Amino acid sequence: MASDDVVSDQQRKAAEQFIEEEEGATSHFGGGLALLVTVLLVVMSLFHLYAAASIVPTQVLRPVHVGFVLLLIFLTFPAARRLRDRLMWYDVLLGLLGVATIAYLLLGGDEFWDRSTWPDDWDLFFGVVFVALVLEACRRTTGWIMPIVVMLFGAYAFLGPYLPGQWTHRGYDLGSMVGVMYMSLEGIFGTAIDVSATLIIMFTIFGAFLQHSGAGKFFLDFSFALLGGKRSGAGRTVVLSSFLLGGPSGSGVATTVTIGTVAWPMLRRANYDANAAGGLLAAGGLGAIISPPVLGAAAFLIAEFLKISYLDVLLMVVIPTCLYYLSLFLMVELDARKLGSTATVEVRSGPTALQLATRFWFHFLSLVAIVGFMVYGFSPLMSVFWATVVAFGVSFLNRETAMWPPKLIAALSDGSRQSLSVAATCAAAGVIVGVVGKTGLGLKFSSIVIDYAGGSLLLTAIYTALVVWVIGLAVPVTASYIICAVIAAPALTKLGVPDYAAHLFIFYYAVLSEVSPPTALSPFAAAAITGGDPYKTTLQSWKYTLPAFLLPFVFVIDPAGAGLLLKPPPGVSWWDVAWIAVTASAGIAALACGAQNWALVRCRWWERLAFVAAGLLLVYPHAWADALGLGLIALPLLLQWLRRSRPVVLT
Repeated sequence: MASDDVVSDQQRKAAEQFIEEEEGATSHFGGGLALLVTVLLVVMSLFHLYAAASIVPTQVLRPVHVGFVLLLIFLTFPAARRLRDRLMWYDVLLGLLGVATIAYLLLGGDEFWDRSTWPDDWDLFFGVVFVALVLEACRRTTGWIMPIVVMLFGAYAFLGPYLPGQWTHRGYDLGSMVGVMYMSLEGIFGTAIDVSATLIIMFTIFGAFLQHSGAGKFFLDFSFALLGGKRSGAGRTVVLSSFLLGGPSGSGVATTVTIGTVAWPMLRRANYDANAAGGLLAAGGLGAIISPPVLGAAAFLIAEFLKISYLDVLLMVVIPTCLYYLSLFLMVELDARKLGSTATVEVRSGPTALQLATRFWFHFLSLVAIVGFMVYGFSPLMSVFWATVVAFGVSFLNRETAMWPPKLIAALSDGSRQSLSVAATCAAAGVIVGVVGKTGLGLKFSSIVIDYAGGSLLLTAIYTALVVWVIGLAVPVTASYIICAVIAAPALTKLGVPDYAAHLFIFYYAVLSEVSPPTALSPFAAAAITGGDPYKTTLQSWKYTLPAFLLPFVFVIDPAGAGLLLKPPPGVSWWDVAWIAVTASAGIAALACGAQNWALVRCRWWERLAFVAAGLLLVYPHAWADALGLGLIALPLLLQWLRRSRPVVLT
């Protein structure tokens, strides 16, 4: 049994296994092989830093990026878990084959790209090998499900004439598919890999620089010091540290584990049981994927699909992010009252928040540098490049954080290493995007969904949410978003939903895969730390993340709701946007009370139903729904206030 003040090594190791589940079961070598892998990772990071600051042609950047990814995945991700920490001869062969397919492409020059509509025999050979290697790399990093999904889409491209009804199409042969997937910028080397080769890897490098410069530790310590001495300080600390630590990392499970190993003893003293504490930690981890400045990898794809600035994406998520954390703060305030918590956050005999901020203030500069550069007019790519330079430079303002060569090499190595799984997913998803574009599957699928919904926007939104959620049960967030952005978003846009609102709707439901089994890595990792039941912890995380399930409907079911994304459609004023933000906040508060079964005092059954109904009504941006929803909030609050203030009569 672990003591009250520490997390046991066994719990910590169990949680770390879940991080490896997300990143794949990587091998760890020693000696010369470890040096070789480190050199390759550092060279990969340096190449992408150079590509960000200089001009590298698209036809070179994307293939070279995939070449690095294939080689390093086959060297560091074993074919099976039992082969972990062992480099097999076929791993080397597959890695070299991956490099050979890229070398063949690059040596072919412009002539290679020009013959994509009529590939020769060597093109077919290298193309088939290349696609197979991408699928194997994806299998090694994410498991079997994603490659199987990709192969099903591939089968759809070949079997078009034999399919029933609206699913049919003329079908394509091997040559045409190789031309799209391997010899053009529409398949594997398409949008997803473009984002992976630019923004995603640069942001992972930036996150690694923050981590190795001590910024992550500072954000955690600062949160613990700032919120000590308050009744709800335990929960508040988890929420604030999740935002500060998770925002720059964009990793849900890593944020959950990093905070959980420190916060679980504190939550236990605040009367949280193992499952509730794990649910709160997982909800904080989910916030890392939807919080600026990094968000998850899928957010970069939103900007690319919509052909808008990444700064526009950051602006669109400001209000939803604020509402999400408002919900978490309300939840922990209600927790403190419901659990009768008198525990305070015990700041470990160290510096106060002011002392920490005075000593390490420059870490905040690193955090806001990206947005600052974008506001100044830099492109997202140049913004993250210069923010990385800033993080490196300001690290020398303190001797403890200075990034001398050992730390610098570790940051460059980790930056590339952390991008490998996402890059493999993006490459495999490129096959899906290519098939959808070639066959017109997106329009067919959207027509089918609209037909099933009878033309109803609300039903179409519900069906779309279910499709995204079901796909997210099987594949990671990035893959779920890519698949649904090309097959499901057209259904919403056909019914008049703005394209940015449709993509944000899909993004938020794709993110829910982080807390949905069987890929619910954040709750499972949290349960490993707290000793709770993984599935009960997942249910608790759903309670805390309830707004993430319902708020996206505000974006799509009424034009005024899109104003929450700070891009109000024509005819919607900023006063309308402000009112929607107020009613959405009230709805989230009502849902929090309903989920916690507590407001001013414990709810009676009908009061709880009233709060839930009010929350659902306030999600629907119409005057009658707002009036009824606010009335349903006011009535139980008034009765609870009277009940709480009524003097106790002793008999």
